[in-house]
Amino acid sequence: MIETTERNFYLNDIPMTVAQQRLQDALRQADKHHPLEAERVGLRHANGRILAEAVWARRSSPHFHASAMDGYAVLASDTIGATETSSKSLTLPEQAIPVNTGSPLPTGKNAVVMIEHVQQVDALTISITQAVVPFQHVRLMGEDIVETELVLPASHRIRPVDLGAIAGCGHHEVWVRRRPHVILIPTGSELVKVDQNPHEGQLIEFNSLILSAQIEEAGGIASVMDIIPDEPDRLMDALQTATDQQPHLILILSGSSAGSKDFTSSVIGQMGSVLVHGVAVRPGHPVIMGMAKHIPIIGVPGYPVSATLTAEIFILPLLHQWLGLHPAVYATLPSLVATLTQKLNSPIGDDDFVRVSLAKIGDTFLATPISKGAGAITSLVRADGIAHVPRLTEGVEAGGTISVRLYRPLSEIENAVVLMGSHDPMLDLLGQFLLLEHGIRLTSSNVGSLGGLIALRRNHAHGAGTHLLDPVTGDFNIPYVKQYLAGQSILLVTFAEREQGLLVQRGNPLGITSIADLTRVKFINRQRGAGTRILLDDTLKKLEIAPSQIQGYTHEEFTHLGVAAAVSSGIGDCGLAIRQAAVALGLDFVSVGWERYEIAIPLPHQSHPGIQAILTQLSNTAFLSALANQAGYRTDLSGQQRLIHESGMLTA
Repeated sequence: MIETTERNFYLNDIPMTVAQQRLQDALRQADKHHPLEAERVGLRHANGRILAEAVWARRSSPHFHASAMDGYAVLASDTIGATETSSKSLTLPEQAIPVNTGSPLPTGKNAVVMIEHVQQVDALTISITQAVVPFQHVRLMGEDIVETELVLPASHRIRPVDLGAIAGCGHHEVWVRRRPHVILIPTGSELVKVDQNPHEGQLIEFNSLILSAQIEEAGGIASVMDIIPDEPDRLMDALQTATDQQPHLILILSGSSAGSKDFTSSVIGQMGSVLVHGVAVRPGHPVIMGMAKHIPIIGVPGYPVSATLTAEIFILPLLHQWLGLHPAVYATLPSLVATLTQKLNSPIGDDDFVRVSLAKIGDTFLATPISKGAGAITSLVRADGIAHVPRLTEGVEAGGTISVRLYRPLSEIENAVVLMGSHDPMLDLLGQFLLLEHGIRLTSSNVGSLGGLIALRRNHAHGAGTHLLDPVTGDFNIPYVKQYLAGQSILLVTFAEREQGLLVQRGNPLGITSIADLTRVKFINRQRGAGTRILLDDTLKKLEIAPSQIQGYTHEEFTHLGVAAAVSSGIGDCGLAIRQAAVALGLDFVSVGWERYEIAIPLPHQSHPGIQAILTQLSNTAFLSALANQAGYRTDLSGQQRLIHESGMLTA
């Protein structure tokens, strides 16, 4: 039995390049650093495989002179003088022989007259209305591929079109690299399979899904073992079973940090040797690398962002190496240089990898760091790319440039429309309509209504969602737009009217009826600059209630759903948010009133295809019907436009 109850500490927190070199040195000692051996496969199973040998043409394509048209094969000199106004007769089959596209060119003939320029005179005579030159409308032997010509180089990933070229030059099989076999061992007593309903304290195990897909996309084969609980003997048995199968690589998922239940390092050490425990990368510090029975083993951190990054930095390059792929061609994603919209702080001792969203505003690409932590899988889903801040760099100032490796096609990023500002869950509904009906992706960033207007002032977005109440006039947004976007012409387009109110536990056990009751409960607030926060502060001022009188006033959430989640989980007794958030999480709702949620659009951005698509949807019956069916939304004013001129004058 393995005895290990003490907390495991990192052996070293070493630089990324040193960790990579240690693994390479161990592979060389085990003679595992070469590309894998080749195997011969039929073309129907070759798509996506990596060529182990170059493909040379065994035969020319076409391997005979072939007709390129339906018509008649002729000797070009026999057609001299034929025109539309002066046709020329040819006899069959001495001077003209009928051919179809692809037919061999008959001996003694050197051109083809198209059928469109031929009239049948009788059974043995045709009349042609166009002369041809030698080898006109003829595909010459070897026109496409010449025998002995290089068709595809070694280390090329076979594409569907390549299959035709390989077959056309005389091959029905090819030599390809064997696919690296990777065994994944998920660990953690708290984990359950994806088809199970997790109870409190349990988590769905999905890292193996992500990593398996990454492995298979790279060209490998992934096998996933059953989840192993936090028991070192069970992990040892699983690792022994995995090594007996002689895979090329073993991944142990989670169990790599310095916690008291993280046994991976000690188990690998007892079966073989630990090369690395702790790498100076963020996220992904607690990476383990080792060898057992000449098989490399990588302990992968449990947080999904860290796990995915570990795959990108350490696992995929290893698979590419075994497949014979040059890293300059295959291991690096396409990249671009973008301007940061906010300061990016980075720990000086780490290689820092930061997920970012990208937008093209005018001619400039802008990168905004996604602030969610290493446990937030949605930060990967929503990321457009990843930026690398090298070790010994303290960060990048706002307005500085940074290189970003792309997770999405460049065209998708260039065509996206970017809204920043107040959070509204129904922007996701709008995004669905934009994608399905216009092929345009909507990206939104929840920075609050004021934050959205400031983003427009800095030219960091195409539009901003805002619902800022003016306590003097009772109108929404106009005074704030004039203040924060002075000197600009801004189009305000109504998205919808929304119902704001207090989210409370089911049955409202504390009897909360108004904002005046917040002095006796635990409250969940929104962040500074949010329209909901401004509405609250204005109401408190009218009620002469100081923020210090409200427990939880400083607890801030950045979305309506975040407020609902905090109330639902019992962190707070109530919070101010829209009705739809209460319905989404099964809470009761005490209405405070209705507000006007608008999208502010600078006139220079109005011609953007994404903005035009938004304006179209705000008059689309199908979209408005879907929006009106949501709890707490009214669409009577949707699509209504108000233009604030650069002079400050308002026109409806």
